[in-house]
Amino acid sequence: MPRNGSYIIGGLANRGGTARDLLAQLGISQQATSELVDTLVVRGYLERRPDPGVPGRQALDVTDRGRAAAEAIRDGVEAVDVELAEILTPAELGGLCAGLVALTDIRERSEQSR
Repeated sequence: MPRNGSYIIGGLANRGGTARDLLAQLGISQQATSELVDTLVVRGYLERRPDPGVPGRQALDVTDRGRAAAEAIRDGVEAVDVELAEILTPAELGGLCAGLVALTDIRERSEQSR
């Protein structure tokens, strides 16, 4: 799986995000975005199809291989969540989650101001 591939595959299959939104959230260049998508298509995690809503645009669908990878990604995330819950108190875990949300908000505001 290429770097950032799990974010795209997991986001598409597990959270129902759009490829466009997920790729934008990564904050990578257009060239890196194209290379990432090409790699995920070539390796069989995604497939391209014509977008019926926009002539000339292609949409991305998760393949069976991509769905299997997304399930493994989800299982890995859940395992980390369980481990964190065993190590941290509920207050510490809540603080960690709040801090991560705050960092995401700061990044989004920073990107919007550019």
